[in-house]
Order: sequence, then C-alpha cells, then structure tokens
Amino acid sequence: MNYSTKQLTALVILRVFIGWHFAYEGIVKIFSPSWGAAMYLRDSQGFLSRFFIDLADSSLMPVVDFLNEWGLLLIGLGLICGAFAKMASICGIILLSFYYMSHPSFLGVQYAMPVEGNYLWIDKNVVEMAALAVVFFFPTSQIIGLDRFIKKYLPKFV
Repeated sequence: MNYSTKQLTALVILRVFIGWHFAYEGIVKIFSPSWGAAMYLRDSQGFLSRFFIDLADSSLMPVVDFLNEWGLLLIGLGLICGAFAKMASICGIILLSFYYMSHPSFLGVQYAMPVEGNYLWIDKNVVEMAALAVVFFFPTSQIIGLDRFIKKYLPKFV
C-alpha cells in the first residue's frame, strides 16, 4: 500500500466520517427508548415491501431493533478505530442495502416519513455504500488504525 500522505489522509478522514455517521445513529437509537424500526418498515415502498411490512408486524421486531441499533454502533466504532474495518465496511454495505431496498429512491414514490429530497435511483444510502466500498478496497486501517495490530494476531479477520 503506497499511498501518498494526501491520499492516506483523505481515505482515513472518509473512513472516520462514515464511522461517525454510523456510530451516532446507533447511539441515538440505543438511548431513545421510544425508537423502533416498525414505523419505518411499515412505510416500505420497495420491491420487497411485503417482506418489510410483515417483518414490522412480527414478533421479531425486538431482535430487528437490537441488531439495527447495535449494528450501527459497532460498524461505526470499527470504522472510527480502524478495527476490523473491512468487516465493518461489508456489514455497513449490507445494512444500507436493506435500508435502500425498503425505501428505494424511485420517482413518484411517496413515503409517510419525510425524506431529504427527491432522487432518481441514487440517494444518500447508495452514496454511502459506494464510499464504504472505497474504504473496503483501500484498507487504511492497516496503516492508521487498530487493524495494524490486530493483523499480527488475527490475520484472517483483517
């Protein structure tokens, strides 16, 4: 990995910023006792909307909420600290994919919950997925991050 100082700095900043976004969202959800994903899932308009709506009405919602809250926090901390950053990137892409499949950005789709704008196919989730792919393929955590040390003991996981 022969990054210039500017490249390394920009990539680490990208990783940390995405990590902050995930961690903050997780913390907000964990410490908000009234938060739950059911309303979001019931508002699904994607091609898998039936699955998400049925999930919202199932007894699995406490598990879904727990995985969402703690998944966001752990993905974020992994990216911020550079610990298991590749795994965190993949998990982040998977989680964002579920968000996108539930609420895709298609023209003419109206959601009950407010959205940040009108997009055609590409929304903030897709942009963040692309950024996580960059973080995955340019593993700065092995230079600046805990993966530098984890690699010595658990090379298969870094």
